[in-house]
Amino acid sequence: MQFDIFNQNGNILPQQGDVRLFPHFFSKAESDDHLNRLQHEIAWKQEPIKIFGKAVMQPRLTAWYGNADKVYSYSGITMHPLPWTGVLLKIKQKIEATAGVQFNSALLNLYRDGKDSMGWHRDNEPELGANPVIGSVSFGAGRVFRLRHYVSKKSQVAVELTHGSFLLMQGETQHYWEHSIPKTTQSIGPRINITFRIVKGQK
Repeated sequence: MQFDIFNQNGNILPQQGDVRLFPHFFSKAESDDHLNRLQHEIAWKQEPIKIFGKAVMQPRLTAWYGNADKVYSYSGITMHPLPWTGVLLKIKQKIEATAGVQFNSALLNLYRDGKDSMGWHRDNEPELGANPVIGSVSFGAGRVFRLRHYVSKKSQVAVELTHGSFLLMQGETQHYWEHSIPKTTQSIGPRINITFRIVKGQK
């Protein structure tokens, strides 16, 4: 599988955005423990989303955790946060030191196998602010993460998000780039991804 090369400054995007990948941010022991706890401690559910006005079940399980007042809406879903768990706070604290921000919410996705996926989208909901900082961590089976320029569709980047990796998206990324996790025919195990966010509004 061929992946694009990082820019010299660590940014994997060629233009109009800032995305940085830390492949081994968590040790294997940390990653194994986090994966196990997240699988068993999170209140996973499957909800319908609206695509072109039609309700379809999301091809993955989801959960929304965070500060009590940080309600989040996307694709026709309004999510009310569950209180932070110990493992989520531990992960959050570690990535905040690198991201340089304090996150107040987290969207969790459980990809049960290669059939589960995420379609092309941008994390540009109004409650995330003008230039959102999003910290994405992954545990479990590696999956390909694709980015493509929102306007031209021709400029594309692909990286593999492996067990214990941390992907930081910031700057103008959500204005100019959309991203996805495509399906795969490979026989792979489950993967959990957490995107930590800063939902604007009352603290």
